[in-house]
Parts: sequence; C-alpha cells; structure tokens
Amino acid sequence: MAATIGAAASPDTVAPLRQRIGAPGRTSAAVLGILLVAILCVISCFVGSGAMSLTDSWAALRGTGSESNLLIVRDYRIPRTILAVLVGAALGAAGALIQAMTRNPLADPGILGVNAGAYLFVTLGAGLLGISTTFGQVWCAMLGALLISVAVFLIGTTGRQGGNPVHLVLTGVALGAVLTGMSSSITLLNPQVFDKVRYWSAGSLQGRQMDVVQGVLPFIILGLLIALGLARQLNSLALGEDLARSLGVHVAWIRALGFVAITLLCGAATAAAGPLSFIGLMVPHAVRSVVGPDQRWVIPVSVISAPALVLSADIVGRILLGNELPAGVVVAFVGAPVLIWLVRRSEAKTL
Repeated sequence: MAATIGAAASPDTVAPLRQRIGAPGRTSAAVLGILLVAILCVISCFVGSGAMSLTDSWAALRGTGSESNLLIVRDYRIPRTILAVLVGAALGAAGALIQAMTRNPLADPGILGVNAGAYLFVTLGAGLLGISTTFGQVWCAMLGALLISVAVFLIGTTGRQGGNPVHLVLTGVALGAVLTGMSSSITLLNPQVFDKVRYWSAGSLQGRQMDVVQGVLPFIILGLLIALGLARQLNSLALGEDLARSLGVHVAWIRALGFVAITLLCGAATAAAGPLSFIGLMVPHAVRSVVGPDQRWVIPVSVISAPALVLSADIVGRILLGNELPAGVVVAFVGAPVLIWLVRRSEAKTL
C-alpha cells in the first residue's frame, strides 16, 4: 500500500500531468473559480425563500426600500453569503490538507473527530445549559472541536506507531464514532435538545448573522494562512517520510501544524454551519484532476472552489420547494453521485 502511494506521488508519475496542465491552465482554473464565486455571491444576495422581488433586493442593497427588506438583505442575506464563502474556503483547505498529510485521496476532515466533537458539545450546551441561540451554538461547537482535536492528536501521536498517519486517522474515527453515539443518545432521550440542534446538525446557514461571521473569521483566517504556508513541505512529504527528512523537512512539526490548521478550519466551519459532508472530500479530489498533485496549487484552488459549492447548495436550498432546505442536505444529494464519478476518473485517483 505504501509503495503504491509512494509511486503515485513520485516525480516520474506526476511530471506528464504537470506538463499537460501547465501554469496557464492552473491560473485559468483559479480565475474561473473566483469569477464563479463572485457571480454566486451576487445571486445569493438577490435570492431567498421570501416573496421579495429583484427590484426590492437591489433597493435594499443600495440602502433604500422598506425596513423589512433592509433587514432581510443587510442582516441576513449578506452575512449568510459571507459565511458561505468562509465555510467553503475552510472546508476546502482542510480537505486538501488532510488528504495530503495522510496521502489518501479519499480522506475527509470529519474522520479526525472534529465534527463529532462539535456536535457533542452543541448537544451538551442545549441539554445542560439551555443554549439554543446561533451565537451560543458557535462557541459550544468551537470548544468541542478544539478539545476533541487535541485529544485525538495526543492519543494518535503517542506509542510505537505515533508517527504513522494511519494511527491518527483510526484514532479520530474511533473517537468520532463514540462521540456521535453519545450525541445521538442525548438527542433521542431528550426531544427538547433535538429540537434545539436539529437545524444546526443538518448543516444550515439559515438565520446566521454578522456576529457568527465575526466569531469564526479569526479562526478561519489563521487556519488558511497555516495551510497555504505548508503547501511546499506537503509536496516533499508526498514523496515519503524518509525522503522528506533527507530534504530537510521536519515531518513531526509539519504534521502538528497541519493538525492545528485542520482543527481551526473544521472547527470554525462546523461551528458556523453545522456538519457539511462531502465538501472537504469532493472539492480537493476534483481540483487535483484539474491542476495536478502540486499542493501549491491544490490548496489555494480548493480554497477558491469550495465556496462555489457551498453557495450553490445554499441558493438551491432557499428556492427549492418554496421553503428553506439546509445546504447540508443539498450537498449530500449532489455530492454522492459526483464523488462516485470523480473516483472512477483515473486522473483523480492519485496524490
């Protein structure tokens, strides 16, 4: 298995792909991604589940119109759009990071137990403290994500196999399963708790305002900066740990920093919008099929591309069936068939 992965990441294997794609093609992909996100941001500010017309939305964006329209556009649609961009960027970068660190193209940020930790603490906050506000859920989720991530890292990096990324992943999967079971038990035994967390647990941006954006923004920015700064070292790590060390890469330090970035990004995104599946798995997988295995392109293009998926899912959820459908549900419906198609493409199977 290790030999197969190492061969997939070897320079001889990826060189033809790099030559075929080329820097202009990668730049074009990044520019198109930025344009798509910009267009979707504009649409997001004009589209909603209410009966507001495009003219009324434009007037509200300009600061005119009725108070109710101003409230909907300024206090809900704009923060919701900004948050969709931030959440998408965070999950895209986190997915690219964990797939590069584990050298597994099908790894997902949720396997480190971050989502499960956030879910448990939101459930405990609702059940023990009666927290049901969006702002309170954000901080409960952030606390849970950070504490569980630290526990996973400490358990997964100790012992004889502590340097093995597979050991870290298995630790996250095991703890995540236990925490998810605890959360499910609490919500089943207490219907009031289930009612307080059901929209958050479905992965929804509904009702999020600027206080949520301000609460998660510092964590996401810091996580993105760390992720982008690790891109070159992750390229060396893809060649194998021994070769990376011979090139002067501090493998343990890179893994620790990468884990910190994943925790910040996944914790903040999950806290703000709930557990959104497939994004951290599908977007980096698709990006590699376009820009190649170079992490200096995979991570930033994933940061650009993932918001387009979150925005699209949120927009569709607002207008589908004439009512609010959580973005997490829309992503799950779209993500499964698209991911199956990507896995079957030979170009997307290697790191």
